[in-house]
Formats: sequence, C-alpha cells, structure tokens
Amino acid sequence: MKDIYILGIETSCDETSASIVKNGCEEIATVVLSQIDIHKDFGGVVPEIASRHHVKNITMVIEECLEKAGMDIKEMSGIAVTYGPGLVGSLLVGIEAAKTLAFVNHLPLIPVNHMSGHIYANELVKPLAFPLIALVISGGHTELIYMKDHYQFQKIGGTLDDAVGECYDKVARVMDVPYPGGPTIDQWAHEGEDTYSLPLPLNDQSYDFSFSGLKSAVINLVHNENQRGNEIRKKDLACSFQNVVVEMITKKTMKALKDYQVSNLIVGGGVAASKGIRDKLMELCDKESITYSFPERKYCTDNAAMIAASGYHAYLLGQRADLHLNPQSSLELNSRK
Repeated sequence: MKDIYILGIETSCDETSASIVKNGCEEIATVVLSQIDIHKDFGGVVPEIASRHHVKNITMVIEECLEKAGMDIKEMSGIAVTYGPGLVGSLLVGIEAAKTLAFVNHLPLIPVNHMSGHIYANELVKPLAFPLIALVISGGHTELIYMKDHYQFQKIGGTLDDAVGECYDKVARVMDVPYPGGPTIDQWAHEGEDTYSLPLPLNDQSYDFSFSGLKSAVINLVHNENQRGNEIRKKDLACSFQNVVVEMITKKTMKALKDYQVSNLIVGGGVAASKGIRDKLMELCDKESITYSFPERKYCTDNAAMIAASGYHAYLLGQRADLHLNPQSSLELNSRK
C-alpha cells in the first residue's frame, strides 16, 4: 500500500505546532512553538495574546516542519487540523492555515477533535489494541472513553466541574508556584510527606470525577493557616493533594477496566506526564495483568504529531471537511458513522 503522509496542525491553546506523520505511527518531523514564557507573567493563558502569536508564527512553523522533513507540501496525502475543543481565536488560526493549504494544493482537509489527538498520541508508541479504556487527563479534560475499534468513542465518565490539570494549576497558584505549576506540584509531591487531611471528591461507584471541592479545600487550608500565622509546608501539601488526585483517578480507571472487562489501558493528555499518576497506574495494571500505554512526555502536551496520527485514521475512514469548517470551543468525541 502506498505510504500516507499527513500534515497535522495544532493551535487549540498556546502551542503553535505542525507535524508530518507517516502511516499514522511514524513521526517524520514536528515543530512546537510554545508560548509558556509569554503567558507566565499573567499566571495563565490569555486567549487574545495566544491567538495573536499563532497568527505571527503559524506560517513559519509549517515551513520549518516541511524543511525539517525534507518534504514538499504536495507530497502530503492530507491536511489534518484541530477544530475543537479549545480557544476559538487560537483554533481559527490553525483552521484557516489548513484550509488554505488544502485548497491551494488540492488536498483533503481532515477535521480532528483535540481529544482524539491525545488518545492517538499512543499510536506513536505502539498500535492501539482493542477493546480499550482511554483515560484523557489534561488542563481542560478528565474523561474515561471506551473504544471497541478505531474512532469508536463512547464516553463513560468525565469531570463534573474542574479538569484535573486545571485543578493542579489553581492549587499551584495559591501556593505561589509560577505558571505552569502542575510539573512543580508533581515534583514536590515526591519530596514531601502526606501530612495534610484533604477530602476524597466524588468518592462513589460512578466513572465521573469532581475536583472543585478538593481545590477549594486546599485554598481554604492555605488561607486558614496564613490567618493563624502558620507556615505552609508546601512539599507536604503537594504530596497530600496529589495523593488524593491519584487515588480518585486510579480507582475509577481500574473500576472501568474491570466493569467493561477490558485488559488494555491508554492514557493521554498533559497530566499523563505526571510521575505520580503514571507510577500508580502502572503498579495497579501490572498487578491486574492490564496492558497499558503512555505517550512519551513530548506527546502528552499539545502537539501536532498526535493530530496527524489521529488524522490518519480519520483519513482512512473518509472523514473530510469543506472550506466551511469552523472552530468549536466545546466539542464532544463522536464515533464514526
């Protein structure tokens, strides 16, 4: 079969990225231009600033990717682009770039859900084995997805309020940790001791998650200790906080695997880079003889390689978009027809 090369474009938040992936699993070249240093002064992503920098950088990033791969745009089989969920202004920049490339070069335009990208980042490690449970944990999402086959997504659980990555960032902020605070909290958690009492949120038999109560508990604890003039043992608090997060995520993930009689787990999203969550899930999966897959850490955060990998399977299934494709800030994962 002729090799299929997909050019992926990702601009859903504050990373401008382009990538070329061969046959859905072999990364040829990827360029990621992050805006972390720009948004650090604001303590989080400022949507208008993010979109302006996408406009400034998108052409350069795509050209650099093609040059890095030593390929011409006409060698591509299709252009895959994130069209949601994400920041509308940021998404629009990537979509318009993808539309232009597809139109000028007579290439298929392939719409990709950002969430499916996090799932298919695992294809860059090894082929997906079905049926499986996918745990997607990021700044904007905490979801459990059941899949019988490629592009058959059945959401079985998700967060009822804050996503786990959002909770990490807000807890980091109240502890005066610079943005992005998640990696620092994860590191501190391994250096501290679990000495603070925090609630287990939504500790029930469902597959749903809730992190707003945990976030509020940390904020109130820090406020009360400050009022009393007590020093916050930040590494201990990070440990106590992360232990609760890990317990709830792993408990519900393992329950889903058992209830659905599935022996394959894949994890994706920025929080999948957390050592605490990785270590505990691997320990539990080894104990229960569950096969698991985590993307390399460079594929956990937003990148276009995962969009191209997902776009390959969408391409094979004949999923196409026309030039009326628009960004969608809120978007659920939908199964193939």
